[in-house]
Amino acid sequence: MKTILSAVLAAVVVISTGCVKTVSDSNAFATTWGKDTVAGRYQRSLDQVYQASLAVIQLNGVLIKEYIPHDNTNAVRALEAKVNQRNVYISVESVDPKTTQVSVQARTKWGTRDLDLVHELEKQVALQLVR
Repeated sequence: MKTILSAVLAAVVVISTGCVKTVSDSNAFATTWGKDTVAGRYQRSLDQVYQASLAVIQLNGVLIKEYIPHDNTNAVRALEAKVNQRNVYISVESVDPKTTQVSVQARTKWGTRDLDLVHELEKQVALQLVR
């Protein structure tokens, strides 16, 4: 009986975990679903918002990867970083020539979302643009 219960519990754990698509167009381990991304739009060029996002990452953590996703045009750039032991994904996308959107997503090593960190980083990008 205990082995059946253990097997059922193990199956539930395996089924409830999985992968989610990140804003930087990669996959990440996830144990929770729901809103895990915050986006902001700014009346700035793609380069200005990207440089502000890069500065925020360098102030708060370690940059792991920066790239232009191959399946998109040059109007999208992405960053992956570690901030407070969280995996942070940032996507900077040109909406039109005058407007740029930045999307921030963060996950812990256990796959849970960290909306407080996401809001803080997105807010810091906005403040960096004002400087």
